[in-house]
Amino acid sequence: MITPVILAGGSGTRLWPWSRSSHPKQLIALQSEQHTLLQKTIQRCDGIANIENPIVVCNEEHRFMVGEQLQELGLKHRTIILEPFTRDTAPAIALAALYLADNNPNALMLVMPADQVIGNRNAFHKAVQQASTAAQKGAIVTFGIVPTKVNTNFGYIKTDVASTSSLKTVVAFKEKPDDETARGFLKEGGYFWNGGIFLMTASTYLAELEKYTPEIVAASRKAMNGIRSDEKLDFLRIDKEEFALSPSISIDYAVMESTDKALLIPLDADWNDLGSWSALWEVADKDGCGNALFGDVVAYQTSDTAVFSQKRLVATSGVKDLVVVETADAVLVSNRSGDSDIKQLVSQLRAAGHLQADQNRKVYRPWGWYDSIEISKSFQVKRIKLKPRARISVQSHKFRAEHWVVVSGTARVFRGEEESTLEENESTFIPIGMKHSLHNPSTSKPLEIIEVQTGTYFGEDDIERFEDKYGRLEAN
Repeated sequence: MITPVILAGGSGTRLWPWSRSSHPKQLIALQSEQHTLLQKTIQRCDGIANIENPIVVCNEEHRFMVGEQLQELGLKHRTIILEPFTRDTAPAIALAALYLADNNPNALMLVMPADQVIGNRNAFHKAVQQASTAAQKGAIVTFGIVPTKVNTNFGYIKTDVASTSSLKTVVAFKEKPDDETARGFLKEGGYFWNGGIFLMTASTYLAELEKYTPEIVAASRKAMNGIRSDEKLDFLRIDKEEFALSPSISIDYAVMESTDKALLIPLDADWNDLGSWSALWEVADKDGCGNALFGDVVAYQTSDTAVFSQKRLVATSGVKDLVVVETADAVLVSNRSGDSDIKQLVSQLRAAGHLQADQNRKVYRPWGWYDSIEISKSFQVKRIKLKPRARISVQSHKFRAEHWVVVSGTARVFRGEEESTLEENESTFIPIGMKHSLHNPSTSKPLEIIEVQTGTYFGEDDIERFEDKYGRLEAN
């Protein structure tokens, strides 16, 4: 049996402002598609022989979004391991391996990042089946992406060019090269892009990790010994203090560059990591002038440009080779070849105190979402939407009062010891310090309210929870 292990902890900074740490690219439906990258990664495994339900490893901050997206796929059994903080890929894979090894040390793990696209699913399935026999015998098989052009954004894997086998011996892992070096790789042959996809048994991975980076195994094992399971919410919480002792290191540095068990199977399956706006432009449908246009966009005398609009009309005139990205609270204009600079741009925004560097205006919660429409020193206005049967925690605030106006649906309101029902166009007031909660009693219709907050501080940390059906009393 093969268990997909989906690594969903990345931040996708180079796709800012659509992708931010509070809502990264793997949880977004890019390319105007119905499913997110995480969901498409899971769906990609449909049709592989002897495939099990996936294990998803993600940041605790994203747990409810991940849980809901797996539920949307109709997965009856969902396993979500929560990382209290990111420690790169080697520890994340170790958590999944330890979880699997408890029941079957020889379980095969198909490790995949959650933020990639593979257009040719059949070619991917074939490569997995070809690699499975070697993996069962103790190899760590990496899927080397067949290069389609010179690219300096990926690491490379060098293989034995003399080998005629479908599985090739790995000679070396190479860092992201400069342009001249990358051209030399392609001319020499035997080089593949490092796509971060692996097939191996749980026991093989743990044994090699123990050999080369034992401190990761020790910290991960202690973290898993303190695991707490929330069967209702599908989450597995590990021991935070023990996991903090693990080094932050990738599987390439921790294992692959040292092990003698590495084999590579070439993967030619229309792969793309969608790691940048130029990568998204490359795979997108384009007009006759080479423009990739999403949303309400008018492009006049514009060529080879990507324009992404979420909220407003975006019009371009007389430009070429640009990326223009519009969201509700930020606009990016960049040269299409300037992808590598966006990470530095986000760091500069963060250093300057711009919340938009990491936070989205629209924030998802287990009960629904809220959109911060307007904020000033003395007030904030939110649009809040609750899913059917959803309930906001019983809470209070020290620094703000709240005014609620129902604009759609029916609200069950709890104010102190009082309980009331509000219909559309009705409102209520929550004074500072009063315990309160909001419930959508409908089984089918969402509830939407406008919330006006008044006070001196409006941060989300001004919430004291007393009861919560989503288990957020310990982990907010």
